[in-house]
Amino acid sequence: MRLDLGRARLRQVYDEYPPQFWTLVGATFVDHLGGSLLFPFFSLYITQKFGVGMTHVGLVFGAFAVMSLVGGILGGALTDYLGRKKMLIFGLVVSALSMLVLGVVGRFEVFFGLSVVVGLLSSTGGPAQQAMVADLLPEEKRAQGFGIIRVAFNLAVVIGPAIGGLLASRSYMLLFVCDAVASLTTASIVALTMRETRPERPAGQPQPGMAQALAGYRDVARDRTYLLFILCCMVMTVVYIQMNTSLGVYLRDVHGVPTQGYGYILSLNAAMVVLLQFPITRRISRYRPMLMMASGALLYALGFAMYGFVEAYAMFMAAMVIITIGEMLVAPVSQALVAGLAPEDMRGRYMAAFGLSWAVPWAVGPLLAGLVMDGFDPRWVWYAAGVLGLVATAGFLLLQGRVERRTGELVEPAALPVAEG
Repeated sequence: MRLDLGRARLRQVYDEYPPQFWTLVGATFVDHLGGSLLFPFFSLYITQKFGVGMTHVGLVFGAFAVMSLVGGILGGALTDYLGRKKMLIFGLVVSALSMLVLGVVGRFEVFFGLSVVVGLLSSTGGPAQQAMVADLLPEEKRAQGFGIIRVAFNLAVVIGPAIGGLLASRSYMLLFVCDAVASLTTASIVALTMRETRPERPAGQPQPGMAQALAGYRDVARDRTYLLFILCCMVMTVVYIQMNTSLGVYLRDVHGVPTQGYGYILSLNAAMVVLLQFPITRRISRYRPMLMMASGALLYALGFAMYGFVEAYAMFMAAMVIITIGEMLVAPVSQALVAGLAPEDMRGRYMAAFGLSWAVPWAVGPLLAGLVMDGFDPRWVWYAAGVLGLVATAGFLLLQGRVERRTGELVEPAALPVAEG
């Protein structure tokens, strides 16, 4: 009986969303399965392959992030100009080819230079994928839709790091090859099964040129509420990215945790998201979205700060549980807020501008953490993470009224309703 009820429930959830959305979910899973094999071990690969410290790793991540921002801005304009499907395929193919090239480079200087080019080109498809979700789903389904996308992403991460740790012990090149194959497979799925989702322009309204599409970023830059929201997200993301950059090296060098042990910590994070993200997203829809953002940032502050104080492996896992709960609060809510704040004909550009909340932290976060880890007590990275998490918490609370006045006009009450009181 329970099995039948479970199947009926799954069928009901499936029927709530269009088939094209589920195709995009499947494509997302395939692509991120390849990425989750490689990315968690990128810092470990660079330090081992080239014999450099975390400062050099921070420079690589910083250069990649800056160029990813430029690529995302260009990709956002092209997404609104050329369409979502073309840009998504382009980004996937370029990403696949670039991973193969990075895997065979033997000198750090060349690796660093290629990272700049890879960051520029491979990030052009990101705004297209996010805009597709917003195009395919009505307002009241977007937060849950982004939550489902995250479940697919993290289902891949449940599998990826554990397998990646085993493959890395044999050859890091296997990780680059698997990532490239996954990206090419995803590009094929999108090319063969997905339709273009860009909304049609009203009859008689001309299609703006590329110059006009880029000029549209001036409207984004004038949106003060949106820019302040991005700023708060930047502070929070500086904390979050340490999970995939500094944490693995810190646990290895300070506490002797092997690569596979770090992979299990990341797999715990992903498993929790797979099992709990969708029900949590539904549950928190009754609360104010900015309150959820503040709550998530507070949990980040607590969880990441713990790494500076605890020493037992079980406590490392407990800290990740706290961090993951925070992640499940902020990730779908933040994406739904962006989709709600963006005018329909500017979704690609608003999504690209939201990339600032990731690109800037990636540009400075790993580098600053690397300088601290190489020159001071590495635990200060986690003390600082706790302080920044508290700053982000305060920022979201102060911005709550301003954002809710905007989203109250743009987001349907059923999507992200505001609680009474």
